Amino acid sequence: MRRRIEIAFSEQKTIPEKAAVIDRNPIIPAGLNPGDKIGIAAPSAFFDAKRLREGVAYLEKKGFRVFIPADVFYRNGYFAGSDKRRAGHIQDLFEDPSIKAVFCARGGYGSIRILPYLNLDLIQANPKIFLGFSDITVLLNVFSTHCGIVTFHGPVINSFPDTEPADVDFCISALRMVSDIELRSENGLAFNDGVAGGETVGGNLATLCHLLGTPYQPLFKNRILILEDVNEPPYKIDRMLNHLKFAGCCENLSGLALGEFTDCCGADELYRIVRSVFKNYDFPVLFGLKIGHGRFNTVFPVGSEAVLDTEKKTLTFKIRDLKDLNVAPLDNEERR
Repeated sequence: MRRRIEIAFSEQKTIPEKAAVIDRNPIIPAGLNPGDKIGIAAPSAFFDAKRLREGVAYLEKKGFRVFIPADVFYRNGYFAGSDKRRAGHIQDLFEDPSIKAVFCARGGYGSIRILPYLNLDLIQANPKIFLGFSDITVLLNVFSTHCGIVTFHGPVINSFPDTEPADVDFCISALRMVSDIELRSENGLAFNDGVAGGETVGGNLATLCHLLGTPYQPLFKNRILILEDVNEPPYKIDRMLNHLKFAGCCENLSGLALGEFTDCCGADELYRIVRSVFKNYDFPVLFGLKIGHGRFNTVFPVGSEAVLDTEKKTLTFKIRDLKDLNVAPLDNEERR
């Protein structure tokens, strides 16, 4: 298997052509239950092996089997191995029928570098749960937009020890895919009150901006955009939001939901920045969701149908309804 993948790598172009966009109902992977096998991937930065084992111990305690590729601990500068090696891990885990879900070890930086080496047709043909956040925002949105697979924004393995235990437990419970997922605003801030529906896109603001203008840019039209970030001063948040706006990403948004902006600015200043950037838009905007780089990081699906309600202060992801719509993987004619 590895030799086949390495041959495929050698045929990749330096600058890939525009990736196909899936135009049909999203595919929700099969739910995760005790006894299932979880594969660990490291698409980005190198990580602390001790913290990884702590996260793995939690999963094993919950009754899951965990597969850690032997060379996932390799280090190449500040990456967890070479770009080709990291992409190879992703493809191997998706292609392995014994793996039910792929959990990422850490974010940091590096996911965008492996995109030219990924066979998106292979990933689309083998849909399964894919979990991560921060730099993993790249892969969450690429797999959602260009493979048609619902992915999951939530804790990486190395962040399990720092995440509120109830959020980690909720993450594992939510991945069973037996009920809808509801996020509730903690501060109740909102403007342009209303109800909006659409598929979700987003994650880390800075990382999402890095995809703009590339062949892997996600779709924004009729979507609910969800954003969070960490360690960014207010002026950079302002700049990145304006980047999204001037790139045309917000012209036909259904709604905007903001998570935590950890060590960035206070809730009032964030509200002021967001309102100033989007003052001429009429889509509903909700603040205060417990997602991001803080102690609270509630899992949510990327690419799933959702409803944002500023009066109820909720963002609800429709899992049960979409599961009934799941169909076989796409053929080539359904990719455009």
